[in-house]
Amino acid sequence: MAGNIVLIGFMGAGKSSVSEFLAKQLGWELVSTDALIESREGRTITEIFKTDKEPYFRQVEKDVVVQVGQKDSLVIDCGGGVVLDAENIANLKENGRIFYLKASPDEIYLRIKKETHRPLLYTETPLKKIEELLAQRATFYEQADYIIDTNGRSIDVICQEIVDLVKSEK
Repeated sequence: MAGNIVLIGFMGAGKSSVSEFLAKQLGWELVSTDALIESREGRTITEIFKTDKEPYFRQVEKDVVVQVGQKDSLVIDCGGGVVLDAENIANLKENGRIFYLKASPDEIYLRIKKETHRPLLYTETPLKKIEELLAQRATFYEQADYIIDTNGRSIDVICQEIVDLVKSEK
């Protein structure tokens, strides 16, 4: 297998857990676009949004995507908004296969409802907000090469499906 495996999807869909397991299983390097941005900037994404606003963040994100997209044998865990820019998708597809980890709004809510670092949950109706954002982003997420349903599935089963799909391309 050559190229990269790129994971996209909404928060709580399983990107972080699946990417960690998959990278270990394949012996590949794991790269989180959000972690790389925070490391490069020396501050959290929340701080970047507060200080420099979203357009600045999206430009840094785009630069990071170009950088990691040119490498090989990476498992790339993308921040939720990466898909909102067509250039990001094109750059990631250039040397990788994109997997959309899809989960239902109810499943996502169950997975993240107790987390306190999710600004999305700072609303009276977080489930409704999840539904709205998923509907807005659906066409972006569906640009993926593959869609993997993560509802009620274990990490190892999801990873095996991804590996099988990549191997079947050869």
